[in-house]
Amino acid sequence: MDASAYGTNAMAQAAVERKFEIIGEALNQLIKLDAAMAARIPDVRQIVAFRNQLIHGYASVNVSTVWNVVQTSLPVLLAQTSILLAELGDA
Repeated sequence: MDASAYGTNAMAQAAVERKFEIIGEALNQLIKLDAAMAARIPDVRQIVAFRNQLIHGYASVNVSTVWNVVQTSLPVLLAQTSILLAELGDA
């Protein structure tokens, strides 16, 4: 799916936003439970803030902003969480 298709697909937008809400809430809980682990995730506080914007609909959600986060920030988050999960699996 490209940006144009995403921009016109309300179901895809809702699904992506919901997943970001879940990710943000999980990271918010991680901050409370293990701040040191959470600190190893780049931009963890910004991810939680993004979740808050999505869930509370502050001034409506900008579709292109969400798309840009998917394209630029999500791969970094996935890579870092994969490393952390692998480390936990070895523990």
